[in-house]
Amino acid sequence: MTDKRNTPDNCDHLLLDNQVCFALHSTSLMMTKVYKPLLQALGLTYPQYLAMLVLWERDGLTVSEISARLLTDPGSLTPLLKRLEVEGLLSRTRSREDERVVIVELTGPGRALRDKARDIPQCILGASGHTLQQLQKLQAELQALRSHLQDSL
Repeated sequence: MTDKRNTPDNCDHLLLDNQVCFALHSTSLMMTKVYKPLLQALGLTYPQYLAMLVLWERDGLTVSEISARLLTDPGSLTPLLKRLEVEGLLSRTRSREDERVVIVELTGPGRALRDKARDIPQCILGASGHTLQQLQKLQAELQALRSHLQDSL
């Protein structure tokens, strides 16, 4: 019996390990696992951490602005923001000009959490096995790939 992997019509480009998408997906899963204990110490999930990063960069954004920054749907972001509000890390208020617009602002504890998160990037750098320069180069390449993919839609 012939091994299908050795047949002349083999489609190596369809092997799982030859897929850029799988390399990105599996790396993302591993990255999230490395973040998990670091974020548990802060009481955050990874998606909540991303939302907090956006607000630590610039407070007082609308839900739409946060979702655009995170490349996500505002509808999927709302439950996450509600949980952060219940935790006392942010407040959500409707705009006086347009009640459909919700403005998100950090509370004192939300701002203070930033200081507790300060060491996380260094922990991720250590876990990566790369130098800062290597990770910065990889990040730039991934951002360019993301941009090209966005342009193709």
